[in-house]
Amino acid sequence: MIKVLVVDDSALMRKLLGKVFSDEGDFETAFARDGREALEILDAVQPDVVTLDIHMPHLDGLATLDRIMLERPCPVVMVSSLTAEGAETTLEALRLGAVDFVAKPGGAVSLKLDQFAPDMVAKVRAAAGAKLRTTRRLQERVRHRIAGKPLAVRARGRAEIETALAPAVGQGLVLVGTSTGGPPALEALLTPLPADFPWPILVAQHMPASFTGPLAQRLNGLCALTVVEVVEPTVLAPGRVYIGRGEGDIVVARRGAGLVARPAAALSDYLWHPSTDRLVRSAMECLAATQLVGVLMTGMGDDGAAAMAALHAQGGRTIAESEETAVVWGMPGELVKAGGADFVVPVQKIADRLQKLTP
Repeated sequence: MIKVLVVDDSALMRKLLGKVFSDEGDFETAFARDGREALEILDAVQPDVVTLDIHMPHLDGLATLDRIMLERPCPVVMVSSLTAEGAETTLEALRLGAVDFVAKPGGAVSLKLDQFAPDMVAKVRAAAGAKLRTTRRLQERVRHRIAGKPLAVRARGRAEIETALAPAVGQGLVLVGTSTGGPPALEALLTPLPADFPWPILVAQHMPASFTGPLAQRLNGLCALTVVEVVEPTVLAPGRVYIGRGEGDIVVARRGAGLVARPAAALSDYLWHPSTDRLVRSAMECLAATQLVGVLMTGMGDDGAAAMAALHAQGGRTIAESEETAVVWGMPGELVKAGGADFVVPVQKIADRLQKLTP
């Protein structure tokens, strides 16, 4: 059984989520009316996952999350509104340690439960198996543990895998795919890269359309590289990062002698959006595989694994985030299982590996 603590100030929302989880048959659900009550019962309930509403009286979702990650770290899924304010708050929650978020539909949730419930269940299941990064805020947690109890440190996952490859020659593209746990992973990937990084970087991060713009703005403020959301055909240039707009796809296309990134309507052939598989396949139609580097990081499912395995088979370079640091080792794990990863390395080492693969 998966123990879930639902934290929401709405009695209706608690009732609806209680029914959603009870109908699945393998969830044990407890409830808290606000953040203060959640913290009071956290040790008694010992949940595998906490679902946490952002807007609550007394102690809001961010403050509650902050306390949870200091006092009893466990996977947290935020419940967020599809607004600009909701996006900013959600990105901050992911920075503080939340594993994932579920976008709460506008209007009466009870009328849209059939759309909302499957996403909630899937993300809570994934979160139950997620790995928290034990290094995050470690010093604060040590100071907080006045009793001096030792902090559990997760054992290392698979050993790093590396293949001896020379750097590519000439111009090319870096193609990045990520999902659950992606925003902090993207920050870890992009912030070490210099402003003169030689190849454009294109990113497919599974997110709603209202979230990818704020994500691009946040990363742009943190990185030496220029980070933009692709909302129209955009000429690709070195030193820039192109984030695909949520709920659609980002693809590479030729325009004259150059290349552009352009938004594309989502296709039913692809399950997740923006689709990493579609991004990689579109790039392979425009450039030789040897001029492409694929990076697949944390995320549930297998988006990107098939396309990057094909890229690897044709001579392209591929990097998979290792199980050691991935919040959910679904997407990169599938690439490794398919034998399509040239390198399997922790997230904090991907930027260095990327610089060694590009001229």
